[in-house]
Amino acid sequence: MKVTLRMIDRQLRVKGVIMTALTKKSTEAKFIASAKSAKKALESRKGKNIDGLRCDEQWIPARDGRQIRIRIYRPLHEAANMPGILWLHGGGYALGIPELNTDMYKNLIATRDCVIIAPEYRLSIDAPYPAALHDAYDALLWMKNNAAAFGIRADQLMVGGESAGGGLSAALALYARDLEEVNLSFQMPLYPMIDDRMQGESAKNNNAPIWNSNSNEWAWKLYLGELYGREDVPPYAAVSRATDYAGLPPAVTFAGNLEPFRDETIRYAENLRAAGVAAEFELYPGCYHAFDLMCPKAEVSKKATAFLLKAFGEAVDRYFAEQPIAAITEKSN
Repeated sequence: MKVTLRMIDRQLRVKGVIMTALTKKSTEAKFIASAKSAKKALESRKGKNIDGLRCDEQWIPARDGRQIRIRIYRPLHEAANMPGILWLHGGGYALGIPELNTDMYKNLIATRDCVIIAPEYRLSIDAPYPAALHDAYDALLWMKNNAAAFGIRADQLMVGGESAGGGLSAALALYARDLEEVNLSFQMPLYPMIDDRMQGESAKNNNAPIWNSNSNEWAWKLYLGELYGREDVPPYAAVSRATDYAGLPPAVTFAGNLEPFRDETIRYAENLRAAGVAAEFELYPGCYHAFDLMCPKAEVSKKATAFLLKAFGEAVDRYFAEQPIAAITEKSN
């Protein structure tokens, strides 16, 4: 899908041109080098707190004996019986840290008192799939097992993320459903990266700002490692490969009509609905990938953010998921 400047929303154009100049890479090797460089550059931002929120950091155990760094964000005032949200950052599975989602954390907590757990999962430049999924799931289990200590109600555990974080949150919903150790009440996979085959027209020959077909292909190669290009890629790695969407938590998502993930996001919402799962979706014209993060003050970004937050607020009122009895019994023993 060829994207011209005139196709882009006027309020997004300048940032799109600037970001293209800064981020567009001509080769796979340069993409990988850029991801590694970004990882080093982001070290200085780790541990940065957000004014107006209670911010904490902990290291929690992973399944292999490592420790996973998590950031915890809460309202400044005392609150109880809050939803717990595991939020997973974006970055093509290859870059990013939890501290990059400042506005999202503030918006969610301002909409409804909630606790946000944001793990620093392993990046694909260090370890391919299933490393990120395992880290995310270990963090989810930790959130469930420590819910009471943070004022989280056990029947409102949610997951969300943008881009690769959206893909990881959708994969986590599938993984959690199948393992039956923790039940999620809601998911927010925003413009998720979920189709390694890049089958949709929007993913083919896409030259839009921020994320295009080349960066998408290179990122999938990094994330899947030896699995890339194979027919047996598991749905926990690329959710578009799933065939059973029944029993997944209700969802909200959106996408721009110019971005590579447009078609796979649409299909994900359609697949959920076909399986009887409530799924809210909106498509925004003239928008490239992560437009809401790149240009939060643009009118179209404000609309998308308002749509997400409205759906989140309604989910807090409507959706609950009791935890599995077997898992609770096993923990008490």
